[in-house]
Amino acid sequence: MGFLIKTAFWFSLVLLLLPISPEGTDPEATVDPLEAVFAARAAISDVSSMCERQPGVCETGRAAVQTIGVRARESARIAYELLDDQFGQSDPALTTGTVATEPADTGATAD
Repeated sequence: MGFLIKTAFWFSLVLLLLPISPEGTDPEATVDPLEAVFAARAAISDVSSMCERQPGVCETGRAAVQTIGVRARESARIAYELLDDQFGQSDPALTTGTVATEPADTGATAD
């Protein structure tokens, strides 16, 4: 979820920096790219200082991220086991990494 928010933020910032002016828009209503960069910088500094203002929010966020990580890891394990059961070794006669039972003849003779 955080990745999507960050991606949306940077994508919108890139769109603001592009010099495209849609038809029918008021030139005074558009945002200057430099103003957008300063506003983004102010927003980032405000979000980064949120833990100092409200430590409970950051503690809850850390706990949520930890819970999401545990659930994602468990879901990945369940999905792996399910896929392994469905698409794992289907041929029991197939073995890999075996060694020949008889030594190979190298052509050298012991005199």
